[in-house]
Amino acid sequence: MWCSLCVLPSIQTSPPKPTGVLLVGFVCPAVMSGFNLLHLITKGQPVALRPCSLPSGACLTKRKWPVSFPPEELKKRLTPIQYHVTQERGTESAFTGGLTRHQDEGTYTCVVCGAPLFSSSSKFDSGSGWPSFFDILKEESIVQSDDFSYGMHRVETTCSQCGAHLGHTFDDGPKPTGKRYCINSASLAFQPKDAASSSAAEGGAASSSGGGGKTEL
Repeated sequence: MWCSLCVLPSIQTSPPKPTGVLLVGFVCPAVMSGFNLLHLITKGQPVALRPCSLPSGACLTKRKWPVSFPPEELKKRLTPIQYHVTQERGTESAFTGGLTRHQDEGTYTCVVCGAPLFSSSSKFDSGSGWPSFFDILKEESIVQSDDFSYGMHRVETTCSQCGAHLGHTFDDGPKPTGKRYCINSASLAFQPKDAASSSAAEGGAASSSGGGGKTEL
């Protein structure tokens, strides 16, 4: 049986005429892996793929992060999609994240450890369906590494403190950086600018009151 998806010019799209040669082991390219198909076309050496249990096909590194949490704690504290994205390198569906169109002023932090990552001033609408930023708060806020999952090369972005998967970085962002940090909403929490200012003001007021009491004594 021939598949209607067999459209490669080097492969016939209709049953071959009898030639006296028996075709054994023909496999439709539509069900072939990208690596095996490349081997078929180029006649190069087949690529040995390393098995991995993660849905994305990319194995977590053995790197030790400054902050770590037991998986049991994270499963209780995070929602299923937050756990899947940050701990299993998953990806939320486009345009489904709660922070995709979020426009309030403030700071975007890691949903796992609370580390500050992005400022609302660097957020822009990329049309990709995921929150996008053209810059990070600090160079040491994230860690970037090569990601070869799905048969392609991308640059993975993770939290530098706890190793939570955030998303990927691309070189098609706006000036001045030219970067697009494409981040899952499930990897982020948001701290409003007013809330941060209020906390700082309350802290300053408390210190002032404390100082006044000492003066009276």
